[in-house]
Amino acid sequence: MAGTQQEGTYDYIVVGAGSAGCVLANRLSADPKNRVLVLEAGGMDDWIWFHIPVGYLFAIGNPRADWMFKTEEEPGLGGRKINYPRGRVIGGCSAINAMIYMRGQAADYDGWRQSGLEGWGWDDVLPYFLKHEDHVSPPNALHRSGGEWRVEYPRMRWDILDRFRDAAEQYGIPKVDDFNTGDNEGCSYFQVNQKNGRRWSAARGFLKPVLNRPNLRLETGVTVSRVIIENGRATGVAYMQNGVEKTARAAGEVVLSAGAVGSPHLLQLSGIGPGAHLQRHGIATVADLAGVGENLQDHLQIRPIYKVSGVKTLNVEYRSLLKRAMMGIEYAFLRRGPLTMAPSQLGAFTRSSPDYATANLQFHIQPLSLDKFGDPMHEFPAFTASVCNLRPASRGTVRLASADPSAAPAIAPNYLSAEEDRRVAADALRIVRKVVSQPALAPYRPEEYKPGAHLVSDEELALGAGQVASTIFHPVGTAKMGTDSDPTAVLDARLRVRGIGGLRVIDASAMPRITSGNTNSPTMMMAEKGAAMLLEDARR
Repeated sequence: MAGTQQEGTYDYIVVGAGSAGCVLANRLSADPKNRVLVLEAGGMDDWIWFHIPVGYLFAIGNPRADWMFKTEEEPGLGGRKINYPRGRVIGGCSAINAMIYMRGQAADYDGWRQSGLEGWGWDDVLPYFLKHEDHVSPPNALHRSGGEWRVEYPRMRWDILDRFRDAAEQYGIPKVDDFNTGDNEGCSYFQVNQKNGRRWSAARGFLKPVLNRPNLRLETGVTVSRVIIENGRATGVAYMQNGVEKTARAAGEVVLSAGAVGSPHLLQLSGIGPGAHLQRHGIATVADLAGVGENLQDHLQIRPIYKVSGVKTLNVEYRSLLKRAMMGIEYAFLRRGPLTMAPSQLGAFTRSSPDYATANLQFHIQPLSLDKFGDPMHEFPAFTASVCNLRPASRGTVRLASADPSAAPAIAPNYLSAEEDRRVAADALRIVRKVVSQPALAPYRPEEYKPGAHLVSDEELALGAGQVASTIFHPVGTAKMGTDSDPTAVLDARLRVRGIGGLRVIDASAMPRITSGNTNSPTMMMAEKGAAMLLEDARR
């Protein structure tokens, strides 16, 4: 290709230095014989707000850190287009997310195995969670120390959250100590990916400590335009960097770890996806795979807000300049206080009805309230009892909006399109009301501000849920694993793209069904297992 700069040959090319890509970079380059190139669209994490936990307030919605995606108009959300944050920096979403360490439920992974994906049951994946865990608690059968992925407990408590936990227990959600045992039903404070009051991203844990390896090369500010495929095999990638078109060749494999939005987008740009859709954008079909960009699943966060009185919340505390100054001093000297806060501190898992064998609702309780993320906090004291359906039936898409690699894809999550999801949303709001009405919260006189106590019927509540809901940033499934009998499966159980040699997708795209909780650590588990598969297959 005339004018194209050749950037050498590598054993592995990893596209994306996000949560999965950082794990892959570390593990694949551990053997000095493996030459590894990692290509990242964003930059280095050399901004203070990537490291102070509350920095997500400044990183999300900032092009320095966020891809700034928006969804298509969502009928289930009243026709709104909503922001769809994705990390655009080394560490990816782990550099801007809620820092919640959550594995999901054993039944999630056993369900994958029962669908025919051998090697993906709970007992199969638990060792990969443990391999890189560095838990603050003493080691036991379910937690380890010494790994790269630091897990600690929150460094601040709020009376309103403690009382909500008491109210949840009075309603029937028991207090538990650990959400990561395989059964997360109950109420507890979340464990977080922090170390001594600082955010612990995948870049800090896995990538930056090994960047001195001579066989590992990281390039930032890169727009990958396509995977190069020759005679049915991925042999490299083409990309732009600083206005220069470049290519790199892969003697081994190309691995896409660009996330549940980026990886299917790049597959489609490379001619891998639904043939008719590719043709509409003038892209020649290399592999007609109907499932690329389909099966999008996400946790929709419904955000009921309750006004309270007689108790501290961040809404009021943050309005005082003196108190804000004290927060900064407390963080600077003690690494404690509100600046260490994850977006949500208290969690709860329960069932919306007896029809579900395991918890299908997750609460993220916050001692603050605002109309939408990015808006200022309300002037009155309040808390938010966010709740999401853990296993939505609705399915969306990530599709090309243009053949231009720099153009954002069309993201259509299709929230609340399934009748089951509307029913669960209505039931979830009723459960919130029942918890809030318990004696433990009565001294604070909680008053429903949104969606509004006047909403009563299933239809009213489902509509109200759509008006106060937004993504909780857990998209998965857009290049799913599946068996040979599944026509929508993009990958096999070893994360290999069907019909193309030397190409894998190792990130949240590969999940066949969303896990029952926050998805960052399950994605990193998949990267740990995927790296082991890559190295094992190379030895054959």
